[in-house]
Amino acid sequence: MVIDKVQETVKDIHEKVKDILTPEKEAPSEELKLKVPKHIAITMEGVKAYAENNNLPLKESYEKSLGMIPNLIKNQVKLNVTILTILVLPERMKRDTEQFLALIDSLVEFLPKLTQDALIHKKRIKISVLGKWYDLPGRVVDPIKEAMDQTKEYDDFFLNLCLNYNGQEEIVDACRIIARQVKAGKIEPEMINAAMIKDNLYTSYFIPPNIIIKTGVKHEIPALLLWDSMFSIIHFTDKSWPELKVADILRAVRKYK
Repeated sequence: MVIDKVQETVKDIHEKVKDILTPEKEAPSEELKLKVPKHIAITMEGVKAYAENNNLPLKESYEKSLGMIPNLIKNQVKLNVTILTILVLPERMKRDTEQFLALIDSLVEFLPKLTQDALIHKKRIKISVLGKWYDLPGRVVDPIKEAMDQTKEYDDFFLNLCLNYNGQEEIVDACRIIARQVKAGKIEPEMINAAMIKDNLYTSYFIPPNIIIKTGVKHEIPALLLWDSMFSIIHFTDKSWPELKVADILRAVRKYK
């Protein structure tokens, strides 16, 4: 069952990161002398509009967009940002078949390259995939599994890729798990609290994001890590993902105090 898979994922994350993701005293970046956040989350939006505005094939635009991730990881390490979460494939994208398939095909090509990236292994970056990725086409599920398997023992940095992800569904799934525990008589309804819901999220043992960077031109609250984003700084770039520069990331980091 889907809930069983979610519960297994939560337990796996618990075992791997429960002892290493407690908040630490933040130190300024040596290069930028900034107070650097421990967790940055970012959305990958505006790719289709970018393709249309630049008369590019959709797949080419997604290849370019995914190709930007390794450079983002380099800057994650350079700034000493422990956790980087990227919303790559929101669940709602499946409604646009052309866009969905273009991204899936691009992911099939990109994920093996990411898994083999020397920096991933040199800096011991654990790759996790959040969302119902196991419901995606089989041709992308296998490289997802390989990426997670190859990095499962790493614990210096963390890269979370959200694939087939729905921020509301993450909370709903947590509630379903708790409801099953109540039904089984393991807990009483009165015992349910915010901490219990957090413990059953996909991101259960990751600290909340300090900053959420929203790409694209729409100033909407991103449906990313909804439960954890209560105190997060939301930074709107007013740029599509393919137009994003390192300076845009640094501009967001400067908001963190």
